[in-house]
Amino acid sequence: MDRLITFSDGTLYFIDQTRLPNEHIVDGYTDYRDVCAAIKILKVRGAPAIGVAAGYAVALAAHQFIAMPFRDYAARLTSAADELAATRPTAVNLFYALNRMRNVITAFSGNDNRRLCDALLAEAHAIADEDNALGRKLGTVGAALLKDGDVVMTICNAGSLATAGIGSALSCIYIAKEQGKRVSVYALETRPLLQGARLTTYELSRNGIAVTLITDGMAGVVMKTKGITAVITGADRIAANGDAANKVGTYGLSVLAKHHGIPFYVAAPRSTFDLSIPSGASIPIEERSAEEITVFNGKRIAPEGICVYNPAFDVAPAEHITGIITEDGVLTAPYRERIQKLWGGASHG
Repeated sequence: MDRLITFSDGTLYFIDQTRLPNEHIVDGYTDYRDVCAAIKILKVRGAPAIGVAAGYAVALAAHQFIAMPFRDYAARLTSAADELAATRPTAVNLFYALNRMRNVITAFSGNDNRRLCDALLAEAHAIADEDNALGRKLGTVGAALLKDGDVVMTICNAGSLATAGIGSALSCIYIAKEQGKRVSVYALETRPLLQGARLTTYELSRNGIAVTLITDGMAGVVMKTKGITAVITGADRIAANGDAANKVGTYGLSVLAKHHGIPFYVAAPRSTFDLSIPSGASIPIEERSAEEITVFNGKRIAPEGICVYNPAFDVAPAEHITGIITEDGVLTAPYRERIQKLWGGASHG
C-alpha cells in the first residue's frame, strides 16, 4: 500500500493528489510556504493527512529559519504555524497537529535553535507514526462490524491517500480483507472534484477490493436495489454531540441510509473530535471557488457570471449515525455522554 507522506533528509514528500489517477507524482518540499499552498489547492488532502503535513511543515520552517537569533526564532515558527492554520478551516486534525507543534515551541527551555529544530521534527514524526498506528486500530474495530459478502457505500476518500497510513473509513475494508472477508464497495464520484472517482477507486482497485463507481445522484437507487449493507464515511470534524462534518454529500447519504434502514457509520480517530464545538451548527464550513463547479478539465461547463454555492463539507447529524468508529471502539448514542466519557469530561480540539 502506498505511503502518502514521507520525510527524508530534510525534505517532505507526498503524492500530488491533483494528478491522480493518470499520473503518480511525488513532490518534495523544503519550504513550509509551499506546503501551505499545496494544502490550499488539495495536492495533499484528507483531514489526518493535512495534520501530518502541517506538522512536518513547521519542522521545515524550523530548519529554514535556524540561523535566526533565538529571541526571534520561536516567534517566527509560531507565525509559520499560524499561516498553516489559515489554509483550510474545517478539518480539526490540522489544528490538533499545529497545537502539538506550538506546545513544543512553548515548552522549550534554553536558547539552542538546533535542539528546538530537532524537537519539532521528532514531534512531527510522532504525529505521523501515531496516525499510521491508529489507522490499523480503527480499521480493526470497524472490520468487526463487517461480514463476509457485505457491500459498503462510501463518499470522497478516507483511505491511505487521506492519512499517514492505511486510512480511516477504508481501513475497515482493508482489515476486513486481511481477515478473509469479501467486502465490495460502491464509491460515489464525489462532485465537484471527484475524489471518489479519482482517488477511492484508484486505491481500492490497486489493493484488490472490488469497487463500483457511481455518480452522487445514484446513491438512493443503489441503496434500494444493490444490497448495500452499510455506509461508512470519514470525517473532518466531529462535534461534542456527535454531529460529523465530512465531504459535501455526506448529509444526503445519512438521510438516504436512514430511509432505507442501512447502518450509517462514521470512522475517525480521536484527533477528529472537537469538544469545543457543541454541535454541527458551529462547525466552520469551508466554501471554495466557483470555478471548481463551473469549469471542468479546463473547459467552462456553466454560463459566465452564474451564481455558485460551493461548500466543501456538510454535516451528518448525530441522530442519523449508527455508530462512530474510533481506535477505542464504536461509540453509539447517546453520543454527547459517551464522547465526554471517552475524554473523561475534558475538552479537546
